Amino acid sequence: MAAFICVTCGVQFAPVERHPDAPPARCPICEDDRQYVGYNGQRWTTTEDLLAGGRRNVLAEIEPGLSTINTVPSLAIGQQAHLIRTPVGNLLWESISLCDPETVEAIRERGGIAAIAISHPHFYSAMVEWSHAFGGAPIWLHRSNREWVMRPDPTIRYWDGETAEPLPGSGLTLLRVGGHFPGATALLWPAGADGRGVLFSGDMPQVAADRRWVSFLYSYPNMIPVSAAEVERIADTLAGYRFDRLYGSWTNRVVATDAAAAVARSAARYIEHVRGD
Repeated sequence: MAAFICVTCGVQFAPVERHPDAPPARCPICEDDRQYVGYNGQRWTTTEDLLAGGRRNVLAEIEPGLSTINTVPSLAIGQQAHLIRTPVGNLLWESISLCDPETVEAIRERGGIAAIAISHPHFYSAMVEWSHAFGGAPIWLHRSNREWVMRPDPTIRYWDGETAEPLPGSGLTLLRVGGHFPGATALLWPAGADGRGVLFSGDMPQVAADRRWVSFLYSYPNMIPVSAAEVERIADTLAGYRFDRLYGSWTNRVVATDAAAAVARSAARYIEHVRGD
C-alpha cells in the first residue's frame, strides 16, 4: 500500500487499506491558515516516485557532533533535519520526506538514531518511515499537536507540559515555546557550539534573512502575526536557558553567535512594531 506524501507540505499520510492505490482527498495541514494548498491544487507523490525522479539526500557535518540532512533537489517546504550525536545515542531533530536506503545506511555508520523529536506539524513529513528504519525509534511530539498527525503509529510518544528529555543522560531538552502551534517546540543542546550551547528552533522563533535577528509568526507563508503578549511569553521562556548559537530548519538559517541576545532584542523589536510604539 502506498503512503502518499503531500507535494506542498511534504507530510506523509497513512496508507488506506480500503483504497490502497488512491491518495487522500485532502491535506488538512495545507488547508490550515498556517500553510496553503499548492498553486496547482492538491497533489501527491510517494517515496518511490521521488527516488525515480532523481531526488537524493545529502549529509553534511556542520560542527562536531552535528550533521544536516537535506533533500536535493529541494522538496515541499525545503526544511532540513539535524542529526545530533551524544554519548547515549543520536537524536534526529526534525524530519524530511525522503527516507531512502542510502541515507539510512549513512546514518547507521554514524551510530544510528535512538530517538526522533519534531518541532511542529509542518515538519512531521516521513517521521514514521524514519522511525521504522531504525527499529522503531520513539518519535517525541507535544500532545497538543496530536490532531495534526496524519500517520499515527505506536512509535509516537506524546509529551505534556513545558519540557521533556527525549534521551535521558544526553543533556538534550525539549522546550514548549508555542506561538506558531500550541505545542511548537525548540530543542536545547547544551554541549553544542563547543559547550556554549545550541538552540534548534524550528519555526518558533524563525531565523530571519538577516541572521542577526529572528522573528515570530503564526503563519509564515500567509504572514499572520503572533500577538505581542505571546512573543513576550516566548522570549521570557527562552531567557531561562543558555545558548550561543541558534539553528533554524533551513540551510544557512543560523544565528552563529550571541543567539540568546538576538532572540531577546528581536522580541523587543517585534513587540515595538506590533504595538505601534
